[in-house]
This record gives sequence, structure tokens and C-alpha cells, in this order.
Amino acid sequence: QKFAKDCFVPLTVGGLVSSETDFSKLLHCGADKIVINTKALEQPNFITSVAKKYGSQCVVVSIDAKKVKSDKYEVFSKHGTCATGLDPVKWAKETQNFGAGEIMLTSIDKDGSLEGYDNNLNSLVSEAIDIPLLVSGGAGKWQDFVDGITIGKAAGVCTTNIYHFTKSSIASAKKFMYSKGLNIRI
Repeated sequence: QKFAKDCFVPLTVGGLVSSETDFSKLLHCGADKIVINTKALEQPNFITSVAKKYGSQCVVVSIDAKKVKSDKYEVFSKHGTCATGLDPVKWAKETQNFGAGEIMLTSIDKDGSLEGYDNNLNSLVSEAIDIPLLVSGGAGKWQDFVDGITIGKAAGVCTTNIYHFTKSSIASAKKFMYSKGLNIRI
């Protein structure tokens, strides 16, 4: 609640969301969107239930994917520790059909690397769905943001390490993206 009160940008939260009560509490505390992952995998109808009750615009399904062969990715759950056997492209389509309003896709292989997003994975998923795709895992320089949108075909890019481990700022990132022709608020 305190964070939401002091935050002046849309707030998306998640982690251990396992019931409609959790969903409701987070929204009432000031969140604009809720991220679900393991619960969506265990009970896909939960996506439909919360989308009907609160609107699909606030339901973000997080997909953690890892390359398991040179040409194949797999969805993992429980913080990237449990293989599910699911293909991320097919799972993204299913979550959209269940009512998700956005997908947040994280490349487990790239996460924390500062080497750039897995834009092959990102574009495969983006091209298969009609809802916005947010990409995460790997950004280390401003060009990675541009590539995530232009090559990975993401609607938005997510990052943390670039701000934690470099002397970079959000304002600098926005200015760079704008200078590359991306439609972004500065």
C-alpha cells in the first residue's frame, strides 16, 4: 500500500498469487496489474476466473522459458526449477485464450547476463499472440531495449540488473530509445 501510494506509474505486482483473494488484496492495495505464473500453470481456469472478475487488462501471465535443445524451448515453473514439458509459444496462445491481457516472457538462459534478450524466443511468442508481450532477462545496454522491441517484437521491455549493476538511469534509456525512433514518453 505504501509503495502504491508513493508510486506515480502503473504498478504491476506478483509472487505467490494463488487465489482470487490474493488477487483482490493486491488490487485493493493499489496494484494496477497482477502477475501470475505457477498458479496459471497448475490451474489455467484461474486465468479465466480472475479475468472475468477483474478484467483481462490486469491479468499478466508470466512465462519463464529455457532453451532445452538448439531449436526448442520449454516452459519452467517454480522459479525456473521445474520443467513443465510445455512449449512457450503454445502456452502463450493458451493463456491468451484463457483471458490473459498480457504475457511477461523471461528467458531463464539470458536472465542476469546483461547480454541482451533472447529475441528469437521473444519474436516466436510475440508473432503467435494478439496481446502485448513484455520481455525480460538479459538487457545490459540501451540497444538491447531497442532490439527487444524491433527484433523481439515486444510491446515493452523489462529490466532490473542494468540499473543495479551499471550507472544507468531510466531517463537515459528513454532518451536513447526515442533517438532510435521508438514511440516512447520521455
